[in-house]
Amino acid sequence: MIDLGRVCALYRTHAADLARVVEEQRRFREATPSMTPQLDDVEAEVTYLLLRDARPAHVMELGTFHGWSTSWILRALRDNGSGHLHSFDRIDNVRRTVPPELAADRWTFVLGDVRERLADVPRDAGYLFVDAAHTASFARWFLAELFPLVPAGIPVSVHDVHHGRRVLPLTEGAVVLRWMREHGVTGFTASRRRAPEAFTRIAEVRAELGLTGARGTTRNPMLWFTMPALR
Repeated sequence: MIDLGRVCALYRTHAADLARVVEEQRRFREATPSMTPQLDDVEAEVTYLLLRDARPAHVMELGTFHGWSTSWILRALRDNGSGHLHSFDRIDNVRRTVPPELAADRWTFVLGDVRERLADVPRDAGYLFVDAAHTASFARWFLAELFPLVPAGIPVSVHDVHHGRRVLPLTEGAVVLRWMREHGVTGFTASRRRAPEAFTRIAEVRAELGLTGARGTTRNPMLWFTMPALR
């Protein structure tokens, strides 16, 4: 289960590596002025930490934009010493921003609409990262068509769910949360507005470890959960 206790423990376990990666990501952002980072600091760091803990052989990333999340994931796989990232997007900005030394032989980028590229989805993914079209219709599609293709028990993250104290109806987040209730799935978020206690506790741990963040933003709307058995 992904919960606050586990997240705080991972911060301490990987503190030195995370501090180095935060600095690397800060330099990467400063050296790439055309890039618009999509993940806030805590959600990027927690993604890195869960990847370090899970040590997946394959990761699927749905939505790359300019490569901020892609580079965080690739650094986790680099630091694990194993793992391959399969990224899907309809635009290929990421090909021009991700550092070649990070991509190396650990990254495959699939250009096109994932709805037409299901054959390229790794069936043995050990982590699923979703940050693509934030619409209710697309959420219904990936819940029905993509989720059953990946194994049960793996960490899943869906971005841009918890921007406020409540999730608006008829949104991607509302569709995903309803699906989770129907499947008895418990989620975790470090959203400043939705989960202020978790956000504050993580902020205390980060301060204790001297982490200042690679971007300086604090909304953290990401939702995490463990994939239930669907097949």
